[in-house]
Amino acid sequence: MRSCDRSMRPRSPMSFFAAIRSSLRITRAWRARAGQKRWTPTRRRNSPNAGGCDFRRTVDNTKGVIWAPYALPTVVTLTQTPEDLADPRLVLGAHSLRSILTIDQDDQIVELRGACLRVHKAGNAGGSAAVLLPLDRLFEIRTAASLRLWRALAGRSPGPDLGTLTPDRRNRLILALRALDGRLSGASYPKIAAILFDAAPISKRDWISHELRDQTGRIVRLGFSMMRGGYRRLLLHPYRRRV
Repeated sequence: MRSCDRSMRPRSPMSFFAAIRSSLRITRAWRARAGQKRWTPTRRRNSPNAGGCDFRRTVDNTKGVIWAPYALPTVVTLTQTPEDLADPRLVLGAHSLRSILTIDQDDQIVELRGACLRVHKAGNAGGSAAVLLPLDRLFEIRTAASLRLWRALAGRSPGPDLGTLTPDRRNRLILALRALDGRLSGASYPKIAAILFDAAPISKRDWISHELRDQTGRIVRLGFSMMRGGYRRLLLHPYRRRV
């Protein structure tokens, strides 16, 4: 009877972990006998959509980074004009276009009339160059970037860059990053709201019906969304849908 009572007693945490280690040793021994290879973690490759492989620095590091055309829709892709569409009478006579096409680098940042334009040459783009515009959801953004390049080459003002974040959008992203830092540090939502919006300390009782509750929740969710990969959508601005 004593032996049965001893077996029914609850084991201590140390004995529980010892049993787990023993079972793991038995499993490894069984796999070795069965000739199975031991699992080894594979080296993780850089994701082509994470930003690490989508851009490179310029030679002089003064004009920023050069993004790949598929990562940044404001990159204008120049290609050779088809023979059916080429008309010598309508070719732009701008010297800047010929200087762009004669440079050996396929990706470059061109300064025209006070604007920095990102250009990518696909294949052999001759004097009669054309713009490659994929019919995708970013068609409007690519078209606007192409129009800015065309205006600059024609001697006109390029116009505003649609890919630039507005001041309100930048301020909201700054608040989201600050809220994210506070939340990861263990700060409560009322404390985050009081700091972000320069408000008086909010009690738990008043927080239930406070006017800043929903707004603070949205900003914190935006911060976590940006941390989990949502920052990549900033490259597609002003495209607002998820990809």
